[in-house]
Amino acid sequence: MLNRRKMLACSLATLGVGWSSAAAHESTDVDQGLSTKLQPRIVGIKAQLPPGEIHIDPGTFALYWTRPDLTAIRYPCAVGRPGLYEPGVFYVGAKKEWPRWTPTPEMVERDPDSYGHYAETGMPGGTANPLGARALYLHTPERGDTFLRIHGTNAPQTIGTAVSNGCARLLNEHIVDLYDMVPLNTRVVLYSQDFPLSG
Repeated sequence: MLNRRKMLACSLATLGVGWSSAAAHESTDVDQGLSTKLQPRIVGIKAQLPPGEIHIDPGTFALYWTRPDLTAIRYPCAVGRPGLYEPGVFYVGAKKEWPRWTPTPEMVERDPDSYGHYAETGMPGGTANPLGARALYLHTPERGDTFLRIHGTNAPQTIGTAVSNGCARLLNEHIVDLYDMVPLNTRVVLYSQDFPLSG
């Protein structure tokens, strides 16, 4: 019987998005003081993935930045909670350092006590801001800004969970590292929440 890790690898390989099990799991230079679980790693990837893309696997709470040498940097992340995570293909339409945060009307409607007082003016960038140090704004050609972000967080304990209102979040030191590598118009793929466990 396949264990979950093997099932995930087989399922992702079907889409051409397998991560090589023979990869050298080296740590990057980003914050060597982190626990092993939270450290980014360099992993091998399948040849069919072009370099310079972001791929998010919600089943393992991992974001991959693909590189030209058939490797990727794997960052631990958090994703949207059930019902709010949105799989699809996007592109980076904007990038902001210490971004201002304004809740969407849907967020205010779901939780007016938490978000209502920020609905009009938002929250300026800074260490208390839930978008953290950097944000990549996900767009599609049809919708423009989707209000989905890849961003930092002031709640590092949420990494490795499905907790957000739809966005993917990384530790602040990781989003700063990723932000500097990712140009505008970068392709971003968010895989289906249930895909890794499908038959």
